Amino acid sequence: MTLGRWLIVIGVVFVGAGLLAILGAKLGLPRLGRLPGDIVYRGKNTTIYVPIATCLLLSVLLTVVFSLFNRLR
Repeated sequence: MTLGRWLIVIGVVFVGAGLLAILGAKLGLPRLGRLPGDIVYRGKNTTIYVPIATCLLLSVLLTVVFSLFNRLR
């Protein structure tokens, strides 16, 4: 693929991800970064956030997407 086509594909993926985020918020689905399994510690003057579940979910999704792109190529 040429660079132009890759940029179009990446743009469509970002638009799709944005639409999913908007629809997910309206349907009451948990937002990325606030999933069960993400660890948040709030102290007096500090907040520590470890997004374990979010990282696992994004890893699985990106693996599936890249596998599909690899098969189409």
